[in-house]
Amino acid sequence: MIIEITLRLLIALVLGGIIGIEREYRSKDAGFRTHFLVALGSALFCIVSQYGFGFDLKDSSRVAAQVVSGIGFLGAGTIIFQKNVVRGLTTAAGLWVTAAIGLACGSGMYAAASIATAIVIIGLEVLIAFVPHIGKTVVELSFYTTNESNIKAIIKQLKQANISISSYKLRKQQTAQNTDLYKVELELRIKRHNSNEHLIEMVSHYDDVTISSVE
Repeated sequence: MIIEITLRLLIALVLGGIIGIEREYRSKDAGFRTHFLVALGSALFCIVSQYGFGFDLKDSSRVAAQVVSGIGFLGAGTIIFQKNVVRGLTTAAGLWVTAAIGLACGSGMYAAASIATAIVIIGLEVLIAFVPHIGKTVVELSFYTTNESNIKAIIKQLKQANISISSYKLRKQQTAQNTDLYKVELELRIKRHNSNEHLIEMVSHYDDVTISSVE
């Protein structure tokens, strides 16, 4: 039994770690350590529910069932609502499915857990290259300029490129040379296939424009 339990925990660790490495590669907050701990913990909960209370337990699924609802609190912690934008849903869903993979390993369903892991990796990394990027995403653009006419020209070009502006902030301040310096913060809704590099190229060719951030 010790060998079987060790095998279940190790497989849960490996499969959860594979998903975590993909999230780590994407620079997400919940990376390798978080995912392998979720998978390992779920597998251990499942093992405890099966063997921890005696073999005559009539309903050994009670402890495992609590993992399904309990993992929601951890997933909710990865979801951020900032400036009318929701971020972290994919990571939260990844933690949820990682918990399911851990439960499968804990119950000895290695094939199902391995297939699910493969499908997750294919969905996150492979299919995205073939499925068109439908819809729009939110990009926050900040830049500085001393020429107010550049601001109007940039906004006009963004609209011509079918990029909608959700919010617009303009701050004016004085430099050490007593010249006006404008800081512009834009929240843009841009098509997913338009990369940040394309947006940077569009803005940076204007004279006297310094891009602060694009995210």
